[in-house]
Amino acid sequence: MNKRIKLGMIGGGPGSFIGPVHRKAARMTNDYEFVGGVFSADFEKAKQVADSDHIDVNRIYPDLNTMIRTELALPAEERMQAVSIVTPNYIHFEAAQKLLMNGFHVICDKPVTTTVPEALELKRLVDETGLTFCLTHTYLGYPMVRQMRELVKTGVLGEIQRVDAQYYQGWVNPLIHGGESHLSAWRFDSKYAGASSCLGDIGVHAFNLIEYASGLKCTQVLADMNHVVNHVDLDLDATVLLRMDNNCLGLVRASQVAAGEENDLKIGIYGSKASLKWDQENPNYLYLISDDEPNKVYRPAHAYNTEIAAISSGLPCGHPEGLHEAFANLYAASAKSIRGEELKDGELPGIVDGVRGMQFIEGAVNSFKKGNTWVKL
Repeated sequence: MNKRIKLGMIGGGPGSFIGPVHRKAARMTNDYEFVGGVFSADFEKAKQVADSDHIDVNRIYPDLNTMIRTELALPAEERMQAVSIVTPNYIHFEAAQKLLMNGFHVICDKPVTTTVPEALELKRLVDETGLTFCLTHTYLGYPMVRQMRELVKTGVLGEIQRVDAQYYQGWVNPLIHGGESHLSAWRFDSKYAGASSCLGDIGVHAFNLIEYASGLKCTQVLADMNHVVNHVDLDLDATVLLRMDNNCLGLVRASQVAAGEENDLKIGIYGSKASLKWDQENPNYLYLISDDEPNKVYRPAHAYNTEIAAISSGLPCGHPEGLHEAFANLYAASAKSIRGEELKDGELPGIVDGVRGMQFIEGAVNSFKKGNTWVKL
């Protein structure tokens, strides 16, 4: 039996939403032993994770360089093998670069970096080292998203003629309309978030879903973006037209100011024979619709699903699975990659997805700045 992979983390300390999600997902797979990390710029605050997550306080480090140096001094069987990066965007590149150069596998939140050249440099390092790099595009872990991809491959839709995705949230409204509290949100500051807030945070998920599920690549974008209020410098609302490599058109709609919306991510792939639709807030239902047959509904854990959808379901049919399970599927795929086991096509989003995401973000921002013109990716 393979030993559990020793996992560390950068970021994700007290008060973090995404850090505990990653740790829970890793534990759900039973493939990892969570051993320590750099959880906060405030070292005293970071030490709280030792109690909350039952780890040795001596494996909680004040900074990344100290962690790398100390871990590499440990016997090989004791040191961290993989590290999750769950920090604000601007830290991703330097952290991933140092970790890869020192032999650690990396599991990183999106977007992978804040610029395309940084993403390409990480790709060079991943290719050179052969280390595992997982980009946690969460929604690629859902069984019915994987089923969607496989159905498209069979040609059941005919020729793809349209691809659409939207991602609407409303959480930003209280921040931007409530006085100075918006200044506490790092996603609104290009120094920390990069060139985009809305597209960098959620629009890139919609774009990634389109390329993943359809099998097509976007070649050009035309974007319109809105800062909504004068005291925010980055986009909070955006619409991006896509031209795909089969010459069909597509659309990404993303908003952080859609009042009342929680996490409204939807995708539709429209073909000459039929279409597929999936909604993240109802993730156990994948709809195949056409003009000449009744609608079909695919659900997880049934024998009719494809192999990659089947291995992505951890519960019997009728038991809802959601965000943690999707994250766990990405961690399980990372563990397989680290151990050198065979992966299914589409099982592990990686550095190529990261490069594509940054090309989309930068392309959209450049399109907007140039007066809403088409820009090649």
